[in-house]
Amino acid sequence: MDTYITEFIQQKNLALIGASRDGKSFGNYALKELRLRGYQMYAVHSQTTDIDGQPCFSDLAAVSDKVDGVVVCVPPASGDAVLRQAGELGLNKVWLQQGAESPELIALGKQLGLHLVTGKCILMYAEPVRSFHRWHRGFVKFIGKL
Repeated sequence: MDTYITEFIQQKNLALIGASRDGKSFGNYALKELRLRGYQMYAVHSQTTDIDGQPCFSDLAAVSDKVDGVVVCVPPASGDAVLRQAGELGLNKVWLQQGAESPELIALGKQLGLHLVTGKCILMYAEPVRSFHRWHRGFVKFIGKL
């Protein structure tokens, strides 16, 4: 397993950017699943104070507790500001969920010295791996890609 993946999933206090107010985004699903897997999750959304009955923070700097890593589930066009703020706050472990990455964001992350995980679904690696994610993980181990 990639070193950055291993480092990231060992962190237990994660901020997630990309859960929506209507509850229909992958970010909402990831937020719920990661909580069920024992992670302390902090939802970040600039336009609401509550997501799925849990407090939500306006940006990464507003999270009052210690954050070890950032899960990014927003389109690449919105990711630039997220990566820059993570870098400014010293949050160097960043997971760009599939669909959130772009060549430009990856280059920016490297420039900022971030430890990026890209092209992977966090739910395939955060233990315990369940449902179809377990099958996907086994497939990737065997074939090398999904």
